[in-house]
Parts: sequence; structure tokens; C-alpha cells
Amino acid sequence: MTKRDLPCGLGAQFTAVIGVLLVLVSPSPAQQAETTDAEATPPADSSQFIGPDAVPRLLERVPRAEEAALRPWDAWRAELKRDYGLDFGIDYHLVGFAATGSNGDDDSLGGVFRFFGYWEWVNRGATDAGGLVFKLEQRHSVTRVPPVEFGTEIGYAGLVQSTFSDQGYRVTNLYWKQKCLDGRVLVFAGFLDVTDYMDVYLLASPWYGFGNLVFATGSATIGSLPDGALGMMVAGWLDENFYLAAGLADLNADPTSISNGFWTLFHERETVKSLEIGWVPAHERLFLDNVHVTIWQADERDRAGVPDGWGIAFSAVHTVLDNTMLFVRAGWSDGANSPLESSISFGFGHLRRNEDLVGVGLNWGQPNRDLYGDDARDQVTAELFYRFTTPHLEITPSLQLLVHPTLNPTEDVIAVFGLRIGTKL
Repeated sequence: MTKRDLPCGLGAQFTAVIGVLLVLVSPSPAQQAETTDAEATPPADSSQFIGPDAVPRLLERVPRAEEAALRPWDAWRAELKRDYGLDFGIDYHLVGFAATGSNGDDDSLGGVFRFFGYWEWVNRGATDAGGLVFKLEQRHSVTRVPPVEFGTEIGYAGLVQSTFSDQGYRVTNLYWKQKCLDGRVLVFAGFLDVTDYMDVYLLASPWYGFGNLVFATGSATIGSLPDGALGMMVAGWLDENFYLAAGLADLNADPTSISNGFWTLFHERETVKSLEIGWVPAHERLFLDNVHVTIWQADERDRAGVPDGWGIAFSAVHTVLDNTMLFVRAGWSDGANSPLESSISFGFGHLRRNEDLVGVGLNWGQPNRDLYGDDARDQVTAELFYRFTTPHLEITPSLQLLVHPTLNPTEDVIAVFGLRIGTKL
């Protein structure tokens, strides 16, 4: 697919998507007339559409003293939220790896400091509230090879950790969040992280869940997923069981210099688009019992020399015994420099009563032949982690087994031992 196959401009494309979505989710006059106050159900909360690493979700994880007076910090923060609608949090994460085989360095260590928050400006506390979401980060590497590049270093076609880079200071989020139509529709506009809304499930967090990209957005088959990119997202409920989400974001964004984001989006107009339809048994089960299909398309990036591409991602999760999530996820792609062309994952996450989390995942992946050649070996990836949880500290040891790493033909199996530490205020 080339740009000539997409004759519509950015504005026309997204206006059409938004228009169709709003028409679909809006109740008809007949439906409005038939529903009395006594029969009305509580309004849907479209905020549920965001993933585990979106800022509103992070704010839910911020520890709060049960009695704010016992902690002046919490008391001051509660006062800001009550009087001005401003809520924020601070955290720091450190992750390290050691591998049993490598083409170069066999260890990696890096950290990220984050300051994030939500400032509700419009209709504070209402179902149609709106406000500014922000997340500022400082990403740094302690070793020569940052964790996000460690997979390639040891000969693996993919990422053993998808976030911890050495980019330095960056703006990951700076966007307006608006709920509409009595909470049935959610709109983002500004500098977004695509993984906050695209092919989301609860265990896909490199901060709190699985680290390897095969267990995250797109199962490693979606190329060029930007964060800190100028774009827009709309998601809404079609009825009690079905939802629709659409997004568009700049592929050439540089979160370390967001002032260039307007130029790259509106002049180069190289974007990634996604459309997702999903089914749930009830609104409140959105990420506990969910089946969805995501279709995406990425433009050719002329300056970066990356071809265009498109693909499909599938996800099905089901929660049993109220604390164990089973998942099956898959992806297929054509082009766009994704690490894998085809990928299938399955596994589970088990949440213990003390909020500790156990995760086990297994993946088969076919490497991208355009990147790695026709002789590239299929890879099998397994990951096991245990997250020890306290109000202010999380410690997560992990083990990844990389079978037949594509870029290291002398190794049949590489074991990658990991340790992730996170603290929050």
C-alpha cells in the first residue's frame, strides 16, 4: 500500500471516523423516549478504554494515606485535587538484564523517572468532564547498551524490554482528554502514546507486567508504534457489549523535541492509523473479559527509509476465579519494519491477595523476512515473572527464554535474567 492508495487528507480521514463513531454510539430519539428515569442504567464510563500505563490508570496506583493528615504530602495533594482539579504522581523505575549468550555485551541496566498527572478543567467530576493529561520523563541507561536495545545486542529479533531507553528528557503525554455523550465516548487530542489505547490488555505493561514486546501491543507485529506523538483517538460504546476505537498518530514524532511535532505531522503527513472493534459481556468487564480485533496501517516514512505496511491483531482474555486472567493473542503484518510477521501468544496472570502478580507467557514468532532474510529462524519466547508489591515499592524478578534467536545462530537457547524495581509517591 502506498500513499497514492490513500487520497484523503488527514482532516478528512479523521473527521469521517469521528462522525461515524458518534452516529453509532448516539442513542436514537426513539430509544431516548422509551427510557424513563426509573429504567435508566448508570452512565457508561468511557475512561475504561485506556490501558494500564495511561496516566489516569497510573494515578489509581499512587499510594495515598488513609488519613491525609498523617502525611502532609498526601494532604497537600488532596487539597490540590479538591480545590483545583489537579492530581499528580511521581515514580522511578530501574530494570536490569543479564544474558547467558550474546553477540556483544551480556548485561544491560537503565532507569526512568516520571512525573505525571491530570488537570480536570471542564465539568469537574461530571460524566462529560475534560482536562489536560501530562507525563514528563527522563530515560537513561547505566550501561553502554540500554535495555530497549538489549534484544538486538544478544541476537534476538525483537525487544526483551520495550521502554527503557537512553533518550533523556522527553514529553510522553500532553493531550486533552474529553468524555462526551454522557460518558459513552472518550476523545484524546494532543501528544499521545499509541499503546495507551491500541490493542490494550492489562498484562501488557513494561512497567508492571510482561517486559517482552511479544506480550505487548500487537504481539511484536506492529511496526513504528510512536509515543509522545501528535495525534487523536476516539473510543465509544456501541451498545452494552460492543465498542469501537479509532486512532491516528504522527510516525515521525520526536518526544525529546515536541515543538517539531506539528511540522512533522502536517507537512510530512506520515501516520499510523488504527481501528479496533471489541466485545465484552458488560462494560465493567472491559479488560477482564474481552475479545477484540485491531486493524492498523502505517505510511511509508521517506526520511527514515521505512516502508509502509498494515496488519491485524487479535486478543482474547478471560478472567476466572476473579484473580486469574487467561489470554490468547496473535498478530500478522505486511511491511512497516515490524520485528515479527506472524505471532501467537498465550499465558496467564495470577493476582494474589496481597496484590503480588505472577505472569507466565509463551510465544511463537516468525521474524520479518524483509528485515532478517528468508533464512531467519522462527523464534519461541517464554517469560515468567513475579511482582512483589508494597504501597511504595514493587520488585519484579523475571526470566525470559529465547529459543532459536534469529540474529545469533550459534545459540539455540538464551536465558535472560531480569530484575525490575519501581518506587512511587
